[in-house]
Amino acid sequence: MEKEALTRLHHGRVLSMDGPLAVTEDEVWVRGTRICYVGPLPETLPAFDREIDLGGNLLMPGFKNAHAHSAMTFCRSLADDMPLQPWLFDHIFPLEAKLTPERVCAFTRLAILEYLAGGVTAAFDMYYHRPEGAACAAQQGFRYVLCGMSGTPEQVEGEYTELNALHPLVSLIPGFHAEYTTSVEEMRVVSELVHRHRAPFFTHISETEREQAECLARHGMTPTELFDSLGLFDYGGGGYHCCHLSDHDMQIFRDQGLFVVSCPASNAKLASGIAPLRRYADAGIRLALGTDGPSSNNALDMFREMYLAAVLQKLLCHDAAALDAETVLRAATVGSARAMGLRDCDVIAVGKQADLIVIDLDRPSMRPIVNIPQNLVYSGGRDCVKLTMIAGRVLYEDGEFHLPDSPERIYAEAQRELQAMLGR
Repeated sequence: MEKEALTRLHHGRVLSMDGPLAVTEDEVWVRGTRICYVGPLPETLPAFDREIDLGGNLLMPGFKNAHAHSAMTFCRSLADDMPLQPWLFDHIFPLEAKLTPERVCAFTRLAILEYLAGGVTAAFDMYYHRPEGAACAAQQGFRYVLCGMSGTPEQVEGEYTELNALHPLVSLIPGFHAEYTTSVEEMRVVSELVHRHRAPFFTHISETEREQAECLARHGMTPTELFDSLGLFDYGGGGYHCCHLSDHDMQIFRDQGLFVVSCPASNAKLASGIAPLRRYADAGIRLALGTDGPSSNNALDMFREMYLAAVLQKLLCHDAAALDAETVLRAATVGSARAMGLRDCDVIAVGKQADLIVIDLDRPSMRPIVNIPQNLVYSGGRDCVKLTMIAGRVLYEDGEFHLPDSPERIYAEAQRELQAMLGR
C-alpha cells in the first residue's frame, strides 16, 4: 500500500470557519486527502513530504459553488441583456441541442480553470451528459456534485447508483431542472427515488415572478408547495434562486430544513429579482451561494457573489446592516458545502477533507489587515487566491495550474468546439 503524503501548512493565519470567525496562527497538516492536525507548533515534528510556508497569508476552507451549469462556458457573452424566458428558450436551448459529451467535457474543463483560480473547490452542477461531465471533473481532480435526472424509474435508479459510485470526488443528488420543464409524472419518478434512498432533492424554484404565477395557474400551488405535496422534500434539499418565495413557501423551507441557494449576480443580470436573504435568515432558513451558469452571470466568481449578496440586501431592506459579512462568508463556504452534502469539506478540522485555499494578504485589496472576513466579502477578489487544494492535492498555485491538460490546450479545444457549434 502506497504511503500517504504528509503536508505541512505553517507560518500563516488560519480561518477555520469551525465555530466563531476567529483567525489563529495554528499549523495545519494534511495526510493524504484529509486534515490530520490543527493546532500550535508541537515540540517535535514528523518528517513531511512537503512544507508550505504560508508567509503570513490566510488559510481557509475553499468556496463551494452551490449552483452552476459549468459547461455553459460555451455561451458566455453569446446572449446577454435579455430576460430569463426569451434568453433560455430562444437562445440557450437551441444551442444546447448541439451539445455532445465531448463538448460538455471541453467546456467543463474551461470552467474548472476558472473555479481553481478563484478558490472554488467544489461545484453543485446541473447539466447535460452528466456521466461524462463528472468523469471529466474527476480526471482534473475537481470535486463535483451533480444534480438532475430524467427517464424511467429504472433509468433514474441506474444513474443515481452509477454516479454515486463513479469516483470519490463525484456524487449525485436527485433533482430536475424546474417545474416548468418537468411533467408531474416525471416529478413522481424522482420522488419515488428520493424515498427509496432517503435522499435530499434540489431544483430551480421561484426564480421569476412569471414562474411563480404560471405554476399557480397550472397547479393551484407554488413550485415549493407542489414539490412538497409530492414528497420531494421529505428528506431535505432545497432550491436554487428562490427570489419570490411566498410566506407559506418560507414556512415549508424552514420546517423541512431546506437550503435557499441564492445566485445574486445571475438574478440581477436577468432582472429576475433579489432573493430576500435577510428575511430568509430571520425565518431560520439555511443559506448557500452559487453563481448559476456562465452565460447568465457571466463569471464563476464567488467573491462577486458574496459582495452582491451582502450589498443587495442593504438596498432591498433600506438598511446598511441588513446582511453582515460573516453570514455571507458562511453561506459561501460552510452553508454551500452542507447544501451539497459535503459535510466533511465544510471547515478546517481534524478528519475533514483537505479542500483548502490560501488567500494572499499582500494584495492591495486585502490591506490594511483589520478584519479579514470583512475584507474577503467587501474588497477581496479572485486575484487574492494564491493556492487551491482539493483532497490534499495542490491544483493551483501562484498562477500555475497542476492539471492533466495545459490551460492553452483547454482554451483551444473550447474555442474549436464553440466555433463548430456556431457553424463557423
